[in-house]
Amino acid sequence: MWPFSSSVPFKPATGIPSLAGKVILVTGGNNGIGKETVLQLARHNPQKIFLAARNESKAKAAIASIKSQISEDVDVEHLPVDLTSLPSIKNAADRVISRSNRLDILVLNAGIMAVPPDKTAAGQEIQMGTNHVGHFLLTKLLLPTLQHTAKEYNPDVRVVSVSSEAWNMAPSLDTILSTDKLTARGPWTRYGASKAANIMFAAELARRYPTLTSVSLHPGIIKTDLYLPSIGVNPIVKYGSMVVGPLLFQNIETGAFNQLWAAAGARKEELTNGGYYTPVGKLRKNKWVTDTDAGTKLWQWTEKELKQAGY
Repeated sequence: MWPFSSSVPFKPATGIPSLAGKVILVTGGNNGIGKETVLQLARHNPQKIFLAARNESKAKAAIASIKSQISEDVDVEHLPVDLTSLPSIKNAADRVISRSNRLDILVLNAGIMAVPPDKTAAGQEIQMGTNHVGHFLLTKLLLPTLQHTAKEYNPDVRVVSVSSEAWNMAPSLDTILSTDKLTARGPWTRYGASKAANIMFAAELARRYPTLTSVSLHPGIIKTDLYLPSIGVNPIVKYGSMVVGPLLFQNIETGAFNQLWAAAGARKEELTNGGYYTPVGKLRKNKWVTDTDAGTKLWQWTEKELKQAGY
């Protein structure tokens, strides 16, 4: 049973082919496994990487750090985006479209975890709004570019949604799709709902746009800044991580392997479109992948939420 089961042998240095000519976008690319993903992809000479992040100073520091570790002069550009703000997401998509007529790899990596109750400006529960709705809108706005890329430049266009095994803590679909019901639940239930939504979104995207390869995945249990809010307020998480952390926590370099494998390491024919993977490259059965009715309802709910906000 994961995390002690075997996985696909993978090392980014040798497992990722040349990315020459490809354009990539990674959300949350300024730290943690997002930054590591940008770094490892940059080492394989893509045409351009958009490092999407909210904080400009942190993004520029990350880009400087990445460039200091690669030999090629890869174009890594900060893409300002706040996933809680629909106008910010629209501006980010417009910027990508104005700077590139192709997008080969979209890694939806950014996220927040187990934070206190709050809502986005558009009214969604904050974790659902950030982790799912924000990424949904970004992908929707970039779909014409992704489809154009698949048709004109590269038949292997990928959208990778970073989910989590926390999907197991998700409530019923009825609660997931009700902001009031979801907001009333605990932080981990709300987080699980957003991670289940990531899985449903990836599967539904694959069904609706089969020319694109869309997968979701669990990166592993990684000691990153995502855990800081929970460690500070939850004694179980705090002391539990001290006891079992050395056994379960991966370092950031290893923690990025699964999404690097899905984004660029695996051959297209190795990936099951719409599938959910645990580290590294292990296809798992998942109820949210196979529940087509749930995928349709989530998609329709998200579209309605966006339409009400003017998007």
